[in-house]
Amino acid sequence: MIAKIVNFFGDTAYRKRRWILFIVVLVLVFVTDFLAPREHVEFFWDAIPGWAALFGFISCVLIIVASKFLGHQGGLMKDEDYYE
Repeated sequence: MIAKIVNFFGDTAYRKRRWILFIVVLVLVFVTDFLAPREHVEFFWDAIPGWAALFGFISCVLIIVASKFLGHQGGLMKDEDYYE
C-alpha cells in the first residue's frame, strides 16, 4: 500500500492524475469554507469566505519566493564544485 502511494506521488506517469486530485481537493476546501457558519468572528477578515485558503496560498508563495531569493542572492547556495 505504501509503495503504491510513493509511486503515485513520485512517478511522472501519474502527473495528470495528481493535478486533477490537487484541483479537486482545492475546490472542496474552498467550497466548504463557504458553507461554514461565521457567527462569532474576531476580525472582519474572518467573515470573508475563502480568506483562510487565500491567505495560506499567498503565504506559501511568499515563503518560497523569499527562500529562493535568499538562497541565490544571499550567498547561502554554493556551486557544486565549491569545495574542490
